[in-house]
Amino acid sequence: MATPGLSLTASLLLPCLLSTIVSGDKINTSVLDKASQLLTKPTLYSQTTPKTYYVSATGSDSNTGLSTTSAFNTIQKAANLTNPGDTVLIMNGIYKNTPSQGQVVKITRSGTASAWITYKAFPGHFPKIQHNAWHGILIQDGASYIEINGLEVIGNNANITLNYALSQKTNTSNPLTSGNCISIDGRKNGHPHHIRILNNKVHDCGGGGISAIRTDYVTIEGNEVFNNSWYSPYGNSAISLWQNWRFDSNTGYKMFVRKNKIYNNRQYIPWFATGKITDGHAIIIDDSKNTQNNSTLGAYTGRTLIENNLTYKNGGAGITTYLSEHIDIVHNTNYLNNQSPEIIKGGQITANSTSDVKILSNILYAFPNKNVNFSWNNTNLTVNYNLYANSTLISVKGTNDIVADPKFVNPSVNDFKLQSTSPAINKGLVRTGLTSDFSGSIRPSGTGYDIGAYEYKF
Repeated sequence: MATPGLSLTASLLLPCLLSTIVSGDKINTSVLDKASQLLTKPTLYSQTTPKTYYVSATGSDSNTGLSTTSAFNTIQKAANLTNPGDTVLIMNGIYKNTPSQGQVVKITRSGTASAWITYKAFPGHFPKIQHNAWHGILIQDGASYIEINGLEVIGNNANITLNYALSQKTNTSNPLTSGNCISIDGRKNGHPHHIRILNNKVHDCGGGGISAIRTDYVTIEGNEVFNNSWYSPYGNSAISLWQNWRFDSNTGYKMFVRKNKIYNNRQYIPWFATGKITDGHAIIIDDSKNTQNNSTLGAYTGRTLIENNLTYKNGGAGITTYLSEHIDIVHNTNYLNNQSPEIIKGGQITANSTSDVKILSNILYAFPNKNVNFSWNNTNLTVNYNLYANSTLISVKGTNDIVADPKFVNPSVNDFKLQSTSPAINKGLVRTGLTSDFSGSIRPSGTGYDIGAYEYKF
């Protein structure tokens, strides 16, 4: 765990800026904040009838893009033309950045509340976005009402070694080690809002997996996120929300992290700011109070829901909240996270310097001889109806918490469904808004809600 007062995801701050600022320019985050506040309403584009654009690895950017036989060759060509209501269908192929690009595709054009712009795989196709740049997909300049659905984004991990990454541990300008998979960046030219990142496979990025920076109304759901954060000196994590921004005064749920499978994300390179291993978490909600890097956004007042996620064998915690508030962490299964030996007290779920955080109905299966959970310097923290296993080092325990073997079906092959004799069955807190589990099965199926990401099927 990083020293209180220091960002756990400083990793996200510089890479995006370095990809867009000329070398040698001074990075001034307070100036960027002020500029973005003046540009919170991105340009909208009007049209009569929504269009569908097609992209194919065998297409041409001189085509119209309006049919499968006249498809564009690059996703960027379609992104430069989209208007509200448009859909970009991406066909089979591998889509890469050119050497001069900081990303494979940069999305800057917005939809509207009634006409989102959608990027998704053509039915039955499995396109791959593969990059060695700062980002696979970058959503920036206040682009809003955007959905990314069913794509595979692959970073550069396979092309470098740990020895090479260690040789670059002080090089904060190297996208080969620090590239991110999907980045939603609200630090420049406006804040993106109403973004859905759904059903994607996101892996092997040396930096972050999926990150949302100074944004609002973001849903990250149904993604498989693995093998990220290995090689960057920025201290990244798999899924991160940093310094949430208030689009409006709604104090209900606005940020959602649900039904994601997150594993084998880990920090192997020390964070350059401290020289230590601090991150590599599956999910982190970082500084929603907006206390760091001269932020002028003010504390985020919306709620964040972390629900029905499966996290296992990550280097950091399964779920971490830091300098943040108004967060509900419910019905997640966390198994043998906190693998990094340098992170002593991380636990499966960590609350550090937070307020108004509820940790309910989760399974926490600890790494041997480490904390099950960890709580430090929190106010208004609610912990209850959780199940703890494989360690007696419990930092905070609720009245209805259980210490027992959850009796997974077969954790050796990452099957974390519950056996019929599991003590987690029917022991969760009643949650009327929760109608399905990680796999989409109906909740509850018995006389009560089950603890963890899976509901046992009677």
